[in-house]
Amino acid sequence: MEFDESRIMKQTKSSKMSKEADHKQRMTLHCRHCNTVLGDSHGICGEIKCLDSILCLRVTDDVVVSASMELGQKGEMAKCIYSSLECRVCCSAVGKVIHSAPSRLAMVRSLFLLNKANISCYIFKRSLMVKASTLTFDVKPLKESMDMMKLQFEVQLEEMTRIKIRLAETSVTSKLVKK
Repeated sequence: MEFDESRIMKQTKSSKMSKEADHKQRMTLHCRHCNTVLGDSHGICGEIKCLDSILCLRVTDDVVVSASMELGQKGEMAKCIYSSLECRVCCSAVGKVIHSAPSRLAMVRSLFLLNKANISCYIFKRSLMVKASTLTFDVKPLKESMDMMKLQFEVQLEEMTRIKIRLAETSVTSKLVKK
């Protein structure tokens, strides 16, 4: 979908959108059935490909966690205890929350797993609504981000040191001129 003046219209040309969701790209996550906002890019912490799900730290109040718990019997969810997630507005299933899991899925316990097949994404920068299944939500490893931040701090420190030296030299020069 694309914003056109006062309405949203369907966008069919997928060539406008990169398949990889940039971790800095601002977007909202919507129920595919009723377009209710379920989350945003600030809450996304990656994706788990084996479950075809977007990992979220937080979601909106329009995501309802089922009171009942289920036991996964087969596939990747085998031996997992989980609750289903539903859209509050249309009651469609939108994902799961894993409460107990074998070690292979331990890292996603208590996170919201939004099923990509049931989610659409509105990309703010492009005013475009796309299926979540057409995007990847790989997040840069923390070490890369920390290394980049360290480099930026070092560059700023060098600049501040140069400014401090120039100020000190200017101060000495102005004292000599006054005498």
